Amino acid sequence: MKYYIIAGERSGDLHGGNLIKALKSQLPDSEIRCWGGDAMENAGGDLVVHYREMAYMGFLEVVKHLGAIRKKIKFCKEDILAFKPDAIILIDYAGFNMRIAKFAKAYHIPVHYYISPKVWAWNQKRAHKIKKFVDYMYVILPFEKEFYKRYNFEVDYVGNPLLDAIRDFKPSDDFSFKDKDVVAVLPGSREQEVTHMLDNLQKVTQEFPQEHFVVAGVKNLDKSLYAKVENQPNVSLIFDQTYDLLSHAKAALVTSGTATLETALFNVPQVVVYKTGKISYAIAKRVVKVEFISLVNLILQKEAVKELIQEKFTLKNLITELEQILPNGNKRAQVLKDYRLLKDMMGDENTSQKTAELIISRTAS
Repeated sequence: MKYYIIAGERSGDLHGGNLIKALKSQLPDSEIRCWGGDAMENAGGDLVVHYREMAYMGFLEVVKHLGAIRKKIKFCKEDILAFKPDAIILIDYAGFNMRIAKFAKAYHIPVHYYISPKVWAWNQKRAHKIKKFVDYMYVILPFEKEFYKRYNFEVDYVGNPLLDAIRDFKPSDDFSFKDKDVVAVLPGSREQEVTHMLDNLQKVTQEFPQEHFVVAGVKNLDKSLYAKVENQPNVSLIFDQTYDLLSHAKAALVTSGTATLETALFNVPQVVVYKTGKISYAIAKRVVKVEFISLVNLILQKEAVKELIQEKFTLKNLITELEQILPNGNKRAQVLKDYRLLKDMMGDENTSQKTAELIISRTAS
């Protein structure tokens, strides 16, 4: 079998890597060509384009790079036709991947979509478009199956791939902070996210001199972005060791995204933050239809973890909320209780294996 897989960001690469491993375990001779990153390449995919060439954040960023995006889409279509896959597997990254889904449908190439675009968050009528161009959808959030039922589209809930990644994780004996309780700082994987988080962090750490803050950097960003936290007495910087960090953290400051759910699954109380440009935020505020931005709160349908968004993302609020989730803080016990409910709702599926089995059975039939 020949599969063409497309992921456009870091979390998609992580899940794509685990999916490739699962496909290869069941079909060792399968050929897999992919857009993604190191995880997908290391799992056995033939990497065409790295996600760092495609990671644009916010409405204005996308508009500014429309020319480059169009060139990538054109090249992707040509590469698919040259490869002649038995199926295309799309992972999230809706703006790009839905264009590929439409193209694939026109050429009668089966389209499998793993990790649904967040159509429930804004412009929900896009679900009609997904139903039209996607043959099989594999969702990873419990409420998504019910959402698609409203559009008469039967999808598969396969559990969440983060459960697989965390289940397979083995803490490193060489991790620098393995004997310490630390406050984890997860500033995100995009330049703007990191900048907004670290601008506030320097002053926050001064208010908690007894705590040690560890910033989880990512190697695909320029190291100079993290310069402002270096040489601070109670701050350390590490790269690509997020799970090791979370396995030892007692609390966390997290930029909204997949990391919020990872942090919860490691049982670390957190404060969620997010800030973008004023124009991008104004546009988002008009179109976004959900009450929360963190996956933890979206799944639980309540504010289990505090969200500091845009103008609420202030130094004062960050200090106040961090105090309340540290040991002996008055919100800590409730957060941990909500995490237990979250895990019950998500189940315990072997997500990558289940998704691979469904894809293989449907490709073979």
